[in-house]
Amino acid sequence: MWSNFFVQQDEDGRIGVAGAGQSGGLGAMKGGRVHRRTHRMNDSLEGKIKLAFFVSIIGVTLTVLGMGTEFWVELAQPKNFSGNQTCQMAHYGLWKGCIRTLWVADIDPERTSCGPAELPGESNCTYFKFFTSGENAIIFKKTTNKNLNLAAAVLALMSLTMMVMGSICIIMSLSKGVPFFLKPASFCFILSGILVLLSILIFHQSVLALLSSDHSTPLHHELSWSVSCVGSAGVILIFGGLLFVILSLPFSPWQKCLPHKNSAT
Repeated sequence: MWSNFFVQQDEDGRIGVAGAGQSGGLGAMKGGRVHRRTHRMNDSLEGKIKLAFFVSIIGVTLTVLGMGTEFWVELAQPKNFSGNQTCQMAHYGLWKGCIRTLWVADIDPERTSCGPAELPGESNCTYFKFFTSGENAIIFKKTTNKNLNLAAAVLALMSLTMMVMGSICIIMSLSKGVPFFLKPASFCFILSGILVLLSILIFHQSVLALLSSDHSTPLHHELSWSVSCVGSAGVILIFGGLLFVILSLPFSPWQKCLPHKNSAT
């Protein structure tokens, strides 16, 4: 009986020590969680994030503006090709193309081709059938390469998706007050800028494929203002993503570099 009593006391003591250890471990874990929750970004970092986000939003706005227009490229016949008082030119983008008829008298006398597209005239615009029936478009007896046009459009849509994801990450980072979402946001914005530039490159290849499909009609081609707008947007998006990479670092690069400069001087 006495032996059973001492064994029970020993087991009770062990259970008490184990319970105390578990409660202490739980308390330490809770304390660690509380400590991690209180780690929030300061006002200076929040202001820098908002400034970098503003730069990225400029790139997003330029991208949406450029992708929604049909002024990526202008194809112009010689202004005296038809032998009458009018000439024709075409301009198109990722989704839609337009054929414009202009008056030769309104064109600059030093210009040999029809255009530019900003001159007054009649316009006939249609959406491409790449995305519906899969048909190629015919512009001045020249046939488009739908595979290249589809690739450029898909890359453009993917870049818009990455911009939306990056913007959501930055909004969550600012609302929660934690810099954890800066790294995925930087990845999204840098990738979106690269996809935008790749879309322009593939679109240019589609224009060259269009011109080489037929040589019966001479055409003068030039990339229009929408490409400049989208190209600038791609560079801005990559720059904004790099800013988020710098802000996500646990140390300031300027503080790492300035002491070395001071010691060198």
